[in-house]
Amino acid sequence: MSFDYDLFVIGAGSGGVRASRISSSFGAKVAIAEEYRVGGTCVIRGCVPKKLFVYASHFSEDFEDAANYGWTVGEASHDWKTLLRNKDTEIDRLNGIYHTILSNNNVELYESRAEIIDKNTVRVGDKKVTAKYILVATGGTPVMPDVPGIEHAISSNEAFHLEDMPKRVVVVGGGYIAVEFAGIFNGLGADVIQLYRGEQILRGFDHHVQAMVAQEITKKGIDLRVKSNPAKIEKADTGLVVTLEDGSVIETDAIMYATGRRPNVDGLGLENVGVETKPNGAIVVDEYSRTTADNIYAVGDVTDRIALTPVAIHEGMAFAETVFAGKPRAFDHSDVPSAVFSQPPVGSVGLTEAEAREKFGEVDIYKSEFRPMKQTLTLGSERAMVKLIVEPKSDRVVGVHIVGADAGEIIQGIGIAVKCGATKEQFDATVGVHPTLAEEIVTMREKYTGE
Repeated sequence: MSFDYDLFVIGAGSGGVRASRISSSFGAKVAIAEEYRVGGTCVIRGCVPKKLFVYASHFSEDFEDAANYGWTVGEASHDWKTLLRNKDTEIDRLNGIYHTILSNNNVELYESRAEIIDKNTVRVGDKKVTAKYILVATGGTPVMPDVPGIEHAISSNEAFHLEDMPKRVVVVGGGYIAVEFAGIFNGLGADVIQLYRGEQILRGFDHHVQAMVAQEITKKGIDLRVKSNPAKIEKADTGLVVTLEDGSVIETDAIMYATGRRPNVDGLGLENVGVETKPNGAIVVDEYSRTTADNIYAVGDVTDRIALTPVAIHEGMAFAETVFAGKPRAFDHSDVPSAVFSQPPVGSVGLTEAEAREKFGEVDIYKSEFRPMKQTLTLGSERAMVKLIVEPKSDRVVGVHIVGADAGEIIQGIGIAVKCGATKEQFDATVGVHPTLAEEIVTMREKYTGE
């Protein structure tokens, strides 16, 4: 049976674009559909614009620090519309690059919504096309809870397009998106209250990371309230009135929810082809990203494995090699480094202390907390932390967690060492780069025995 395409990809985010162009390089005839803009969550409304906003928000601290280094800094003010305009220019540029990548790799782009009709047929726009294989890479979307007045709230999607910078902001959530946006709004001058219904922010991270970030963002002026959750939101003449479950009331100009994301599967037609999904909508896949329909695959956030752009890219590459290069390869989801662009930022790779103790029993902990060198001439009180988790029988470093400036940059190199199975002895034998925060990683000798 002949098909219009060897591969039809639904979703032109990082995973879908990488899978399509690599498959094309192996000789496959490929098409891809995208209903919004090419680039996906990361480029259009995620990692890229968020990191730009983080840079923008950190200048307020930098201006304060500059005076103690001898700089005379005049009165500073921030223009929100300039930031948005320049951000949009950069997103447009990246969107254009993604279009070029697809074109240069002979991938046909359909700028329309796609729906699976049967195992080899996709309706895209007002036409139907056929493909031997279908790859779903539609990512995730923010979850907005069923709270009275939720229509007055925004998600991270809308936060990038606010007409004016709010002077008072409530951020609801305790994950990395909530923590990052609380820091962004705080750095840009807003009065920020962060609400989290749990006991501690950054659930799933090492407990020392959680405590350190909570301590530091509070010192920077964010009003962090755990075990707190909105019961209703009302619009008033002076802004929004948020009533919490304990009956207390907050007046604010904007409320942003970052309480989770769910796989973006609505209207894909998965039920037409027997593709199994989990209760949250995540597509069930095997180690090769194959769904329960043998010619349909899925990669990226829509599978709810590890919701990180580089992971989606690697899954897309592994898919292309498996299906079109005759080299079956399963992507290894262990020891994936990650960063939280909080203020201060976090870099982590490997197991948390709790995970390591559950897996190995006894573990050795090395932990250092200190005032970074940059802070010694400033009025700042920001502290940094480095933590190593070692499995004592093998001496292998199974987890590294950093809180401090450039943690995201540092953890990339450390991720290689952990992935390669480096031991504490090998860390110790590595000469530190002095004076840096990163040298703490290779200079800790005393085991940590605290809580």
